[in-house]
Amino acid sequence: MHVISRSRIVEFCKTYPEAYEPLDRWYRITCDAEWDNFAELRIAFGSADKVGPYVVFNIGGNKYRLVAEIFFTHKVALIRAILTHGEYDDDDWKG
Repeated sequence: MHVISRSRIVEFCKTYPEAYEPLDRWYRITCDAEWDNFAELRIAFGSADKVGPYVVFNIGGNKYRLVAEIFFTHKVALIRAILTHGEYDDDDWKG
């Protein structure tokens, strides 16, 4: 998968440096993946959930959420947001 964009991870980690390792792990796994559908994605990330057009990944023991659009036919993962658990629960990211 082609991940767009790693810079979102870097920016988030400036504020939350402890998130770097789990986000980097997500990035490496996703870059190496060639998922054809959500079921294949769930093999790698069992706690991933579909929320509307997005896939929400639990990161760092559920401390963070990474919200992405996954375009399986084009092999692209577009990061829409990286949030703390509290920010995710506010639902402002859906707007």
